[in-house]
Amino acid sequence: MTEAPTTHPYSMTLSLNILNHLGINLYSNVPAVLAEVVANSWDADAEHVDIEVDPQGGWIKITDDGHGMDQDDVNNKYLHVGFRRREQKGGAVTPKFCRPVMGRKGIGKLSLFSVARVIEVHTVKDGEPSAFRMVLRDIEEKIKSGGEGTYYPNPLPAEVVDLQNGTRVVLTDLKKSIYQAEAAVRKRLARRFSILGDRFGFQVRINGTAIGVADREYFGKLQYVWWYGDGGAKYAEMCSNLEHSEGRPDRLDGSDNRVSGWIGTVAESGSLQDGEDNLNKITVVVRGKLAQEDILEAFTEGGMYTKYLMGEIEADFLDGDDKEDIATTSRQRVIEDDPRYQELKALIHRELKYIQSQWTELRNRQGAQKAQEIPAIREWLDEMKGDTRRRAERLFGRINQITVEREDDRRQLFAHGVLAFESLRYKENLDALDQVSTENLQALTQIFTNLDDIEATLYHQIVKERVQVIRTLREKVEENAREKAIQQHLFDHLWLLDPSWERAATSEYMERTLQKEFESIDAGLSEEERAGRVDIKYRTASGKHIIVELKKADRVLNTPVLQNQVMKYRSALRKLLQATGRPNEPFEIVCVVGRALSDWQSSEDRRDSEEALKAYDTRVIMYQELIDRAYQAYQEYMERNVEAGRISRLIGQIEDWDDERKADTSSA
Repeated sequence: MTEAPTTHPYSMTLSLNILNHLGINLYSNVPAVLAEVVANSWDADAEHVDIEVDPQGGWIKITDDGHGMDQDDVNNKYLHVGFRRREQKGGAVTPKFCRPVMGRKGIGKLSLFSVARVIEVHTVKDGEPSAFRMVLRDIEEKIKSGGEGTYYPNPLPAEVVDLQNGTRVVLTDLKKSIYQAEAAVRKRLARRFSILGDRFGFQVRINGTAIGVADREYFGKLQYVWWYGDGGAKYAEMCSNLEHSEGRPDRLDGSDNRVSGWIGTVAESGSLQDGEDNLNKITVVVRGKLAQEDILEAFTEGGMYTKYLMGEIEADFLDGDDKEDIATTSRQRVIEDDPRYQELKALIHRELKYIQSQWTELRNRQGAQKAQEIPAIREWLDEMKGDTRRRAERLFGRINQITVEREDDRRQLFAHGVLAFESLRYKENLDALDQVSTENLQALTQIFTNLDDIEATLYHQIVKERVQVIRTLREKVEENAREKAIQQHLFDHLWLLDPSWERAATSEYMERTLQKEFESIDAGLSEEERAGRVDIKYRTASGKHIIVELKKADRVLNTPVLQNQVMKYRSALRKLLQATGRPNEPFEIVCVVGRALSDWQSSEDRRDSEEALKAYDTRVIMYQELIDRAYQAYQEYMERNVEAGRISRLIGQIEDWDDERKADTSSA
């Protein structure tokens, strides 16, 4: 019979390298690390926690007035990596205030090394002080040398401890890359705990100022809130701009488990970007401390409403003392395939569907109300009846769901909505609006962008702009402005000369003045042609090359003089077109004059003159005739399209209202 060995044949050895995985490199930001220290203070029955942050980023001190630790507690609990307090007798609740204990894995203190290279702990229990220092470099050296088993922190003299009771943790030699200013630390700590304040008998202060729920800095952003549990209503009460709040069932389906907290939506999705933080998430809080950064990412919801969502759900049932630990090692997430987490997901999914429906209805209603704050739109809607009005109101509601950065942009969208609606009504195609849903707002955008004939039916903006162009031309002529200025104005708006020249094109090659072209191309031009006037302009439009000769408004000319001048331009342009391989392309020369030609003594004389110039591909027009014809063309256009004129006035009233509102705001 073989005797049993006197020593164990197998053994498991734990290297100090495990500390790297459990905490030394676990976190990347100060608030997450400080949250672990604050949680320890809660578990120590502290009533006050004071965090001091060096403005220069050299150190951080965290001091609490909890029960503190003696040397035995330090060695057997604090320095015992993996100490499971809740498994000890009476360890699930704190001895003095019977608080549910936050700590569970016994590794949170290791996170301190994520932000600091040197850590000191000063503590007093029942008048007995203890103090020690841990140095990251020493631990790393021991790891490199294959160190196993035990690391021995450096003891400090009792004199360094100046506490009556409680514990102080001092972080020095901070890793500069993770330093954050006091304001950022305050806000992020406030967002990590739901047990701060007098209600819970637990006050956390930074540089002497207490952290409160208001320091989360997002309750003023919320527009609609759905709250859960007995404590959920208090969050709705904190929202200064709230328009809708509603209590919802807090029980999980088929379970006695309950949640508390809230889910809300903001008025503008852009407000969810808070510096480097994105608030578009729903956090999960367990036992008063953040347990899951964002459960919203677990869903594939694609509705527009999800861009406005944020929330905090407290689910203590995830961390029952008699259940397996659901938290991952990082303490920033929970184990997602755990049945408890799946139950929570089911509840939130149910709520998201409800919120989606409610949000859509609320935003639709609000959109119609916002649009009607503009008097012109309110009057426009009042002219409609029945289904037509309901469709218009629904359109404004859907516009209200589009993400915009500023309210001014939304009002502009309302104006565009009027245009789109009227265009569809004009074409008896309001059914196109039925393509738009809260899940397919791209259809609304498509309605805007696909209205290729909107200029033909609702052209008010074009008319407004063109009338101003005509007025400017008249002012320039009456002021006898420089020839070049009038010339440029005409070429910027060639439709003044011919409505068919709506979109004139330019050529980098042909745009230059003819004088420069003559110099750069050897087209066999004569000296006389080279010496010809070059204060003319060139464009192409409707497949035609166009030269405009502009005469001073007070100069009197006759037909032979013009023939002599345009003959040179005509000859030169033909040679240029021949030299560039386009000899057969049509062209026209337009002479704009201020006064009638001296040989226009009668209408017959003018007709003969025009025929003579036509042989040179030339026509003459007077400034005043040009202006009068332009005014007449657009006046007739307005008279033929009374409905479009009505919409023009409506849009003008919307724009005027917005300008007046801005003026009132700035003067106030």
